Amino acid sequence: MRQSRISKFEIRTGPAAILAAAVALGLFAALPAADAQRGGKLPRIGVLQVWSSADPVLELVRQGLREVGYVEGQTIAIEFRWAEGKAERLPALAADLVQRKVDAIIAFGDPAIRAAQQATRTIPIIAATDDLVGAGLVASFTKPGGNITGVSILASELNVKRLELLKETLPRVSRVAALWDPGSGTFHLRDLEAAARSLGIELQVLEVGRPEDFRRAFEAADKSRAGSLNVLASPFLHGNRQTILDLAAKNRLPAIYQWRESAEAGGLMSYGPSLSDMMRDTAAMLDKILKGARPAELPVEQPTKFELIINLKTAKTLGLSIPQSVLGRADEVIR
Repeated sequence: MRQSRISKFEIRTGPAAILAAAVALGLFAALPAADAQRGGKLPRIGVLQVWSSADPVLELVRQGLREVGYVEGQTIAIEFRWAEGKAERLPALAADLVQRKVDAIIAFGDPAIRAAQQATRTIPIIAATDDLVGAGLVASFTKPGGNITGVSILASELNVKRLELLKETLPRVSRVAALWDPGSGTFHLRDLEAAARSLGIELQVLEVGRPEDFRRAFEAADKSRAGSLNVLASPFLHGNRQTILDLAAKNRLPAIYQWRESAEAGGLMSYGPSLSDMMRDTAAMLDKILKGARPAELPVEQPTKFELIINLKTAKTLGLSIPQSVLGRADEVIR
């Protein structure tokens, strides 16, 4: 990342001096944009996702880009396209980005990545999703091939780990409901079902592909007397986390989530990588591509750090006592 060099100067009073200072400041402000426009224009990228335009993850995208030297409107132009939870809109949104001749597309979640892949085989796609290899989106982690690379978060392994944490936290629970987005693929379920059998847990998979499915899913969990809830990896589910949090609280259902933001907002627990780190890695990969790297030759990034967040306020509300063996491993405890 290029370091900026800031000159110090003394501001003298008087109209001429003030004008000179203003011109100088204007020149300094223009330097990054001028530097980025050596090729005659700002690099233009598309950001494609299924969730809402109001989701705070969009600010994390901007933050990640700033950390590698790109400021929206100054050194990079960003075309945001969101489907507002309606995955069927993604192909048209992806086609629009291609028509606008963006230099690269950042796509979040399997449905958005597939839509981008169908729209172009030449524009680089930086994908951030659950499992790029498992979903068949790239050939391998080391040599992705094609025009896609990105960040893969080991979702299947993390779904299993969260199930294990639920069992350790609530040892008497014998039935666990799992919220599953069919758009994330079925490959997640194989490992989860095998882990449930080894833990002596009866797993109830609740399919949620549309916003109107959530209430029905929680009613099914309540009817079957599920003792806890595992919210599986999915951009769609994360985008609707407040609905899930509200229904879990209403049904007094202890739940574990993928991202810390859900635990901070009132969920019982979360375990997974940092969303901020994921956005930073995505931005760093975009930077390499804009500087000439080929997606086919850029290895897929995978997280190396995972964080366990426990919300003791929620545990108290639910009348739960978190075992010390679990508390002792927490990266953060919300009291």
